[in-house]
Amino acid sequence: MAEASRRYVSKGVAHVVLAPGAEQVPVTFVLLPGFTMLAFSSAIEPLRMANQLTGQELFRWQVLTEDGKPMACSNGLQVIADGSWLGTQPDGLIFVCSGVEPETKGSPALADWLRGLWRRGRIVGGLCTGAYTLAKAGILKGRRFTLHWENIEGFTESYPDLPPARQVFTIEDRVMTCAGGVAAADLMLKIIHDRFGAKVSQEVMNMCLLTQRRDDKDQQTTSLAARLGTRHDKLLQAAEFLEARIEEEFDLDACADHLDLSRRQIERLFHRYLDTTPVRYMNDLRLARGRALLAETDLKVTEVAVACGYASTSHFSKSFRKKYGVSPYRFSHFGLTGAPGG
Repeated sequence: MAEASRRYVSKGVAHVVLAPGAEQVPVTFVLLPGFTMLAFSSAIEPLRMANQLTGQELFRWQVLTEDGKPMACSNGLQVIADGSWLGTQPDGLIFVCSGVEPETKGSPALADWLRGLWRRGRIVGGLCTGAYTLAKAGILKGRRFTLHWENIEGFTESYPDLPPARQVFTIEDRVMTCAGGVAAADLMLKIIHDRFGAKVSQEVMNMCLLTQRRDDKDQQTTSLAARLGTRHDKLLQAAEFLEARIEEEFDLDACADHLDLSRRQIERLFHRYLDTTPVRYMNDLRLARGRALLAETDLKVTEVAVACGYASTSHFSKSFRKKYGVSPYRFSHFGLTGAPGG
């Protein structure tokens, strides 16, 4: 077997019979600084397994960076690149692999390059927070897309006219996105299924030790009931009511009227099932949102306080420091997540 073929078709015991002559799918991964290793490996390994199982080069892949040099991912490991994306016109599927602090990682030049490819008929996509670059490229408006749930708050502040879906992955109008992590495997399994059939897809799942392939209707995170550990209908309705109004002034009376309950009944539900109060529950939601905005956007602390429903910056800052052990100013400027002081 030629050296080039050995790169794409490794040896293995398991085998799937697939008629020869299947059209090969070229895949390009563009790595950005701090990209998420789990999302990248979850995307590329199913492609390798499909090749190994069938003994055919169903997929060929390349890894590109802006300067063609190795790129460090979020855990510090470096991945060797095949070259630079500058001046290239790859065929097939092109995925931007991003991760931490995505707002500052995708350059305008990369956005222009990606937009040009999409306009020429290529399929483009984003893994984890790669949707930031797709947004800069101007190709997400009116299309379903997603990114990691942790970054959705920051993304919607930066792009208020581009509401992300909260599904594990999306495919629409030659744009593919996934939430990162093992959701990248779900997206690739969908591609393998659609291109080469259910048998190959199922055997790749078996190789990955996955017992279920999620589709684009599945949510990224567990349901509110699972997250709160209860199925009490009125409590879930109260929590949903409060979460939907995180930027508004806290109004338990409005919540009570909406549910046809008294304030005291709602307070008892929160105490019994969540061991907290509605006020504390809402404050925790606001602080979590504030932490996300400080980490993923360039918003000032005063702007974040307003976006999280606080009447004053000082109240937000005191609450933030009490919960996270660092002031919001120091957290946003130095990336400290739990250091004392600030």
